[in-house]
Amino acid sequence: MKPLRIIGLMSGTSLDGLDIVCVDFATNKGILTHQVIATSTVNYTNDFKLKLQQAIHLSGLELSLLSNEFATLSAHYVTTFIQEYNLTNVNYVSSHGHTIFHQPQHKLTLQIGNGALIAAITGINCVCDFRTGDVAHGGQGAPLVPIGDKLLFNNYDACLNIGGFANVSYLINNTSVAYDIAPANIVLNYLAQQIHLPYDANGAIAKAHTPNANLLAQLNSLPYYTSTPPKSLGIEWVNETILPLLQHRTDYEVLIATLTEHTAMQIAQSINNQLHINTVLTTGGGAFNSYLIQRIQAHSVRANYIITTAETIGFKEAIIFALLGYLRVNNMPNALASVTGASYDTCTGAIYLAR
Repeated sequence: MKPLRIIGLMSGTSLDGLDIVCVDFATNKGILTHQVIATSTVNYTNDFKLKLQQAIHLSGLELSLLSNEFATLSAHYVTTFIQEYNLTNVNYVSSHGHTIFHQPQHKLTLQIGNGALIAAITGINCVCDFRTGDVAHGGQGAPLVPIGDKLLFNNYDACLNIGGFANVSYLINNTSVAYDIAPANIVLNYLAQQIHLPYDANGAIAKAHTPNANLLAQLNSLPYYTSTPPKSLGIEWVNETILPLLQHRTDYEVLIATLTEHTAMQIAQSINNQLHINTVLTTGGGAFNSYLIQRIQAHSVRANYIITTAETIGFKEAIIFALLGYLRVNNMPNALASVTGASYDTCTGAIYLAR
């Protein structure tokens, strides 16, 4: 496979902002290597964050316009990123986009961010729309990061990412298994915002309050948690399943404590069920929530949750989406059927040429 310099873009459901990385990929005698050249996160304005939060309610025309707005914003951030770090010879932008709908049972998953527009504005070829191909072949379209866990972060027994949702990946007999575990920051941040905070910094609110035992029991008994992989979660599931349990409650600090404990318990249970897992690479915004990590560790039987560099914690998903672009351009599989439930491994993603 030919070496490439790729800028990866990741916008997660927790709405923290747009993660941007520049990664050099090369393959030598079948061994894939990567080097992170630069990283940056651009926070969304409150107005734009609100647009993304409410996008699920937009008309088709309004959603298409928002997709173009998101692409234009992404392209502007990429251009600024390139200038700031004096980057040259960038071959591709590899963009996750931003998920609005995720209903694989209806063969539907939508990540906005018009790739053709990104390519046209930046002057750099763009790879995007990674989930649709897998869904078309019967898969969940998620999670996609396990290919990166397998190829780039394989010196741990498991990889845990705590973003909007918590997801895990690991190998069993050299076959990747991965799935969404439970909601995390998508609910925790929403609750913090009800008391005019962007998030519960270091889990301080959760630590200071006692979870509601009845609500915690209700959450832990949701059917999703006893279903078997492949499985994935989306905002629709949160709206239909989690939020109704929180209606008419204004004890937000207690709710934050309860949902934090719920997330910790579900993560620990998923890891406890796998007797071969002892080391867990832990990344995503939730890895900075020290109290959440403490509670996960408290519920765990044997696993040790490893927090590495800030670069890995904050940018692992963006690095892996750059990898997905690298694999797509080289016509190599980048979505694993053993993880998503598709009929076979797929090489998925749309490529838009800049000129």
